[in-house]
Amino acid sequence: MPITIHSIYRHPVKGLTPESLDRVDLSPGNALPNDRRFALALGSTPTGTAATEWMPKTSFLMLQRDERLAQLETQFDDETDTLSVFRQGNQVARGKLTDGIGRSTIEGFFAAFMKEESRGQPKIIEAAGNHVLSDHNAPVISILNMASIKDLERVNQKPVDPIRFRANLWFEGTAPWHEFEWIGKKIAVGDVTLAVTDRITRCAATHVNPATAERDMNIVKTLQMGFRHTEFGVYAKVESTGRINVGDTLNSPT
Repeated sequence: MPITIHSIYRHPVKGLTPESLDRVDLSPGNALPNDRRFALALGSTPTGTAATEWMPKTSFLMLQRDERLAQLETQFDDETDTLSVFRQGNQVARGKLTDGIGRSTIEGFFAAFMKEESRGQPKIIEAAGNHVLSDHNAPVISILNMASIKDLERVNQKPVDPIRFRANLWFEGTAPWHEFEWIGKKIAVGDVTLAVTDRITRCAATHVNPATAERDMNIVKTLQMGFRHTEFGVYAKVESTGRINVGDTLNSPT
């Protein structure tokens, strides 16, 4: 059975709704376009509107600490840089994130929604250049193996929504945990070459149910008890320009 791309996801605003893509164009040294391009910095975080250096996730509103974020659904429009925020199907805020008035609208909503958890008025910041506002200090793509999800479900004895891991590329067609054998190797999907660099250490953000915003599982504990580690998925760097589509086949790692 060939290894193929099951799904592609981006996360335009750190901690908010993942967005499914049918295809994506990649370039060397960059993450997915518009992935973690924006973030909501805490009111107590000293920063401007653009970030040129990596910042720890504790600087932002984030699921690891702020599970209430999962009560919201967001949609990002690439052409206008506009974020729409929904709660229970109703639009509750809308603003252009590259415009002062639009940012203020979104910031004001999250200040009211998150209350004291935002530590003052949160601030929309944008990654400058090829920087990304992710947990990794370099522009990378995160990869998830659907077979590893199934093995985790076996130990967890409950279904595990892969969305909990907020990965960019989901693969299927290989053995559980086989992705860990790709570390230090290169994989090719179409014209794109990815250099796999590291395992991804997981945190309490994975405990949050993306559908209910409840902390209903201890994924970190399950990984530790079942597999003697707390890692799930791998990071990779993009080394060539090209397009990746859902359904594309992954060539054998070299």
